[in-house]
Order: sequence, then structure tokens, then C-alpha cells
Amino acid sequence: MISLTQVDTTTTTTNPGRIRQTYSGNADFPPMARAYKDVLNVIRDMGLLRRTPVFYSLVGAALLLAFAGCVAGFLLLGDSWFQLLIAGALGILFTQVAFLAHEAAHRQILSSGPANFRLARILAGVVGMSYSWWDSKHTKHHGNPNMVGKDPDIEIDTISFLDEDAARSRGVIRWITQRQGWLFFPLLTLEGLNLHRLSFQHLFSRGTVKGRWTELGIITLRFALLLTPLFLLLPLGMAFAFFGVMVAVFGVYMGASFAPNHKGMPIIARDARLDFFSKQVRTSRNVSGGWWATWMFGGLNYQVEHHLFPSMSRMNLSRARDVVRDYCAANSVPYTETTVLRSYGIVIRYLNRVGLAARDPFDCPAAGQFRRA
Repeated sequence: MISLTQVDTTTTTTNPGRIRQTYSGNADFPPMARAYKDVLNVIRDMGLLRRTPVFYSLVGAALLLAFAGCVAGFLLLGDSWFQLLIAGALGILFTQVAFLAHEAAHRQILSSGPANFRLARILAGVVGMSYSWWDSKHTKHHGNPNMVGKDPDIEIDTISFLDEDAARSRGVIRWITQRQGWLFFPLLTLEGLNLHRLSFQHLFSRGTVKGRWTELGIITLRFALLLTPLFLLLPLGMAFAFFGVMVAVFGVYMGASFAPNHKGMPIIARDARLDFFSKQVRTSRNVSGGWWATWMFGGLNYQVEHHLFPSMSRMNLSRARDVVRDYCAANSVPYTETTVLRSYGIVIRYLNRVGLAARDPFDCPAAGQFRRA
């Protein structure tokens, strides 16, 4: 874990996209907080916080056409195992809809907050997820990424992200934890089912759940429209296979899109005190690749910029990257970016390292011989 202190510098803007380092004598204003305010002004002056309605209209239209194509393909193929290709395509499309739900929740798409939240609730329901459950969890994550006890994304859920969680694992979970790096992608095939389970668990829980009946209605309608044609028009085994492939592709795609963002980045101690900028940048990782990576990851490839400017459209994140990189260089803040394949390698090695905490320290052949003796 790390415990970081503030960097005693601030920035002054010179021209859009270029920032130079200066020093501040204002003891009443945290230096890095002032610097972040300066870079935020640059981003705003460049117009990068403006909505991009045409872009999102085109994305929405493309997804509707793709779904229509899947429906047409499903009806034309009939009783054929080629239907599994349609299932895989639907898994990809539902993940793309999840990206849009994420962007709407961050107020990136529509002009008003309430309108964005309503859209996010609908889109999450289309995916089969509870918006109220996800929003509460994701808000905490953005406030304190990779911070022990505050970021729910590093809490144990079959996979352990902290040594102490791995050490406490027992039974089958302990066996999985010991090998969790190598099992990570196979386990993601079940992540879609896990997201559905957690959503229903939340919606049927006691206490107040905002939008409970609206979300239940949308998700129920979603499954009815999805499953009824499957089990009416396909043989039973093929229908189950179709659903299984669709959910598996959805889970792997979702997990593979979110895993590179923070896994394997510094874990912040529970009692550490960091300024907003340092906390967000040091715990986030970008994935290089340009426009194809932006489409593939729904803008999550620019994770550093997304955490600094959550309401920024994915269309503008690449331009913000140049500003932020200069800002980090001027203030000696590490900026992490790597390729998609290397990011997965980092994640697997990190999970395997954490999994070592679940192993018996005497669990080796030589030690076993001494114990038997």
C-alpha cells in the first residue's frame, strides 16, 4: 500500500494543451488542488466539457441497427447452431449498451442531470442490471479509487484484490484464490450471471431502493422479450446454449473492459490523505490504441482523464489526454499508460501475487517431507 503526500507545486496555464510548472505561496489553498483547478480551466476553455449529442445519436442509431440485424439473423437462421454467433454478437452489443449507461450516469450524454439519470436507469435495465445498485457502488469507487475500506471495487467477490482478503479465504474459494490470476478470464464467463444476481438481490432487499419497481419492471420486460423467443423458436438445449454464450461473452467483455483500469495500480492505505488529482491519476491506468480502443472500451481506455473529468464525452477524452500528460510531467505525478495486452499481463501477475497470501507457507514438496517425517 502507499501513503502519498501532496506535491508542493502548482501550475499556470500558458496555452491550451500546454502547462508549465510554477510555485504557489498561497498556504490557504492546497497546491495540487490549485493546480487541478488550473488544468480544469484549460479543459473548459478548450470546450472539452461540452456535450456531443450528434456523436451519441450516431452511436445509439448504430446499436439499434446492430440489434435489428441480430433479430433478423436469429429469425433467418432458425434451428441452427450458427445461432451461437448471434448470441455472441448480442453479448457484445449489451456490453456496448452498458457503456452508454455508464456515460449517461456520468451526465455525459444529455443536457440535464435528471434526464441522464433516467436514461441510465433504462439502459442499465436493458442490460439486465440495477442502476441504483451500480450507481451507489460506482460513486464510491470514483470518490476513492483503490482505497482500502472505501472502494467497493477492491472488496472480495470470489477474486481477492488485497493480501489480507486472500489470506482469509477458505475452502473452494481458497483454491480459486491461489490460482486467481490464471483463472481470471475463465471466471469472467460467470460475471454476467453475477451482475444479474447482485442486481436482483439489491432490488429485492429490505429498506429503501430508489426506483425499485421501475427497475424491476424494465429488467423483467427485458428478460421476457429475450427469453421467450429463445425457448419458443429453438430446441431446449440450443436455447440454453444461446443464453449461456450470450451471458459468457457479456461477462468476459465487461470484465476485460474494466480490469485494466485500476487492477495492479497502487493500493491506497485506509488512513492515507491525498489530494484529488494525485489520488485519481496514481490509481488509474490508460490503455493505448487510439480510436479503436476508445470504441472497444467505451472510452474507459482513457481512465485517467475519465476519473479527472467524469462528465466528459468519450469523444473528447483523447484531446484531454495531451493536457493531462503535460500537467503530470510539470508536477512530477506518474502518468500510467500501456497496451491492452500488457495491461492484461499486469492484471494477471498482480492477482497471482495477491493469491500467494492464500497459500500455506509450508506448502512445498520439501516442507511436506519434513512434516510427514
